Amino acid sequence: MRPLYALLVVCGYAAANWFVVLVSIRTGNLMLWTRPAETLAGLFATPISTAFALDLVAVVLVACIWFQREGRRLGMRRIWVYWLLTLVFGLGGTLPLFLLHRERRLEIAGDAAGASRV
Repeated sequence: MRPLYALLVVCGYAAANWFVVLVSIRTGNLMLWTRPAETLAGLFATPISTAFALDLVAVVLVACIWFQREGRRLGMRRIWVYWLLTLVFGLGGTLPLFLLHRERRLEIAGDAAGASRV
């Protein structure tokens, strides 16, 4: 699964952030953070975009809680980095990045458990 997660990291960050870069260049609203009122107005401009935005907010909240709990459970360090990446670049690339690191951590834990049984 690790190669698939790695591919999804690249695709997830590139797909969404391509449009963020285009808007940043066109409007000067860098990474959609320098003009928050403008960003929110665009995000909630129509009922359809509002539905997607609110759904995404809920998913991001759940993902960040899961990053924290699962990361602690597995002894992963610097979980705050996943929160930061999600806020700056989005969940599309950060979720597979977390899953990639989680997979690696599970493999290390599995190897350590196997070694202790021998």
